[in-house]
Amino acid sequence: MKFAFYISALCLSLTVSCCNTVKTSEQDPDNIYQFSAVDNSGQQVALSEYKGKVLLVVNTASRCGFTPQYDGLENLYSKFRDRGFVILDFPCNQFGAQAPESDSAYAAFCKINYHVDFPQFHKVEVNGGNELPLYHWLKTQNVSDSTANTDIKWNFTKFLVDRSGSVVKRFEPGVTIEELAPEVEKLLAGQ
Repeated sequence: MKFAFYISALCLSLTVSCCNTVKTSEQDPDNIYQFSAVDNSGQQVALSEYKGKVLLVVNTASRCGFTPQYDGLENLYSKFRDRGFVILDFPCNQFGAQAPESDSAYAAFCKINYHVDFPQFHKVEVNGGNELPLYHWLKTQNVSDSTANTDIKWNFTKFLVDRSGSVVKRFEPGVTIEELAPEVEKLLAGQ
């Protein structure tokens, strides 16, 4: 009888313990607005500042074969910014050490060479134990069977986020800005 009592108590304890590990919305955000990140001047930015905007979140590098995509990114931003479109640029040095500069040198490189005017953030890691929590969340969004829960493969992976803060599409590095522009335009038109 004592044995049955201990087993019951143990089961009850495990059940309570299990229930206490259920994720809260703070642990498992349902939109991008629940995150913050440090910008390239060292200021903490709540991504809720971009609530109601269509966002393109991109991990970038200055010495990558895809770096010329900055031209297309800046053109896209210039074309649609007045309609509520913002690009969030997260430099990343994880792939071939292709973004070795300091934040200020990186920003200067982008401004001089590509006239970048969209928000740039502090250099981040997008994979592994030190990845930015935002990137952990982005990668877990089920936007495509082929990319859900997969690591970022290289620089210039892009995530398109709708006005409610949900990821709607992930674009791998080889997808050009011209190829993804119609998707941005659809979201801006409310489709």
